[in-house]
Amino acid sequence: MYAEAGMVPSSSRLREQWERVREALRGEFGEMAFRTWLRPLEVEGLDGDKLILAVPTQFMRDWIVSHYADRIRSLWSEVNPAVRSIALTVRPPRPRAGRPAPAPCTPATARTAAAAPAVDEPPLDELEELGARLDPRFTFESFVVGKPNEFAFAAAERVAMSDVPPFNPLFLYGGVGLGKTHLMHAIGWRIRQRSPHRRVIYLSAEKFMYQFVRALRAKETMQFKELFRSVDVLMVDDVQFISGKDSTQEEFFHTFNALIERGRQIVISADRSPADLSGLEERIRSRLSWGLVADIHPTTYELRLGILEAKAEQMGVAVPREVMEFLAAKITSNVRELEGALNRVVHASRFSGRPMTVAMCQEALQDLLRASERRITIDEIQRAVVEHYGLKLADMASARRSRSVARPRQVAMYLCKQLTTRSLPEIGRKFGGRDHTTVMHAIRTIERLRQEDPQIREDLEVLMRRLQG
Repeated sequence: MYAEAGMVPSSSRLREQWERVREALRGEFGEMAFRTWLRPLEVEGLDGDKLILAVPTQFMRDWIVSHYADRIRSLWSEVNPAVRSIALTVRPPRPRAGRPAPAPCTPATARTAAAAPAVDEPPLDELEELGARLDPRFTFESFVVGKPNEFAFAAAERVAMSDVPPFNPLFLYGGVGLGKTHLMHAIGWRIRQRSPHRRVIYLSAEKFMYQFVRALRAKETMQFKELFRSVDVLMVDDVQFISGKDSTQEEFFHTFNALIERGRQIVISADRSPADLSGLEERIRSRLSWGLVADIHPTTYELRLGILEAKAEQMGVAVPREVMEFLAAKITSNVRELEGALNRVVHASRFSGRPMTVAMCQEALQDLLRASERRITIDEIQRAVVEHYGLKLADMASARRSRSVARPRQVAMYLCKQLTTRSLPEIGRKFGGRDHTTVMHAIRTIERLRQEDPQIREDLEVLMRRLQG
């Protein structure tokens, strides 16, 4: 190898090595993690035994250093033992061939543009009338962060704290009531707090469509275009609602392009990833994937408990621990329903004069519990997992340790912890008499893989929807 001969590999040789490392990374971390974090990396060169890699943004650099850098170094050392360490530097991406580069935008030019707005820009109050008012309850400070949403939270905060788009667009997706809208409002509040001169508009995709149709009927499409393309930050919620609306999609596409070319920030949310948004034109789905795609996963028991604690503190109410644990275990669908359940229990206690107990919760939330609680058993979870992975039910309790069996078994243990109230020893007994420490290890392993492996994340989401549906 090169270390033996004391040679420095050529740039072409480095690129060949990088291709081998990239393929190994793609296989280990999955296609989605690869596209989001690893594909944008470029080889800068070697400095002694240190490999220099370039990334487009500081945020991406920080995330790669925390989650992938050690594995990249290890894989590269296998390909070329001369490489003993790596360093990441931030360099904006080069424009693609055939596509004009967006107009350069720096903090200085952004401030200059803001300080001297164009004469024909509409007033801020006119822009606010086009969109929706920001909810003062939805701030970063009031958002409870946990494993399922920490990446989306970090990305949203980075957008809110940057004068120049760190990634464009930021695309947030997840199920109903998991915090997408909260994060978008939080971005808006933080930007207005930091930079009151920046022109921020937040609205739903339905309202965007309504405003566009109204402009068409009134023959005011030019005014519509000027208004939306004059903003500094455009946030569109629930973009899936423009699926199948051809004329609205056309205008959204041109607005999107115009803002990107001017270096303005765009934030989009949906209930699915860009690739899964059926009814949207391919060119729109492609553009929605240009920046950073951040998904918000279903809540865990620990996160639900944290949300309840924060809500109780906000309400100024002392809620018994057993009541919060009961609600966190039983109300698993989404955060809105969880907070609504706590509100009902608190007010039922006040109106009746009865103390808050688990029994009182069961009485006050009878309809909600009947709707949300279809008691899930360990046997049911095991059957769903073996059907999903094409195994036999006996594999759940067997001593087989091959990955094709052990990983699904760990998934099943994790789901038992999330979806039932069974203790760790009880779960272990249902899996061939395994010790509670084995169950604990499985839960921790799947919790980690849920963040790192898109395939595991997708498997969990499919299984949870199936079991809770």
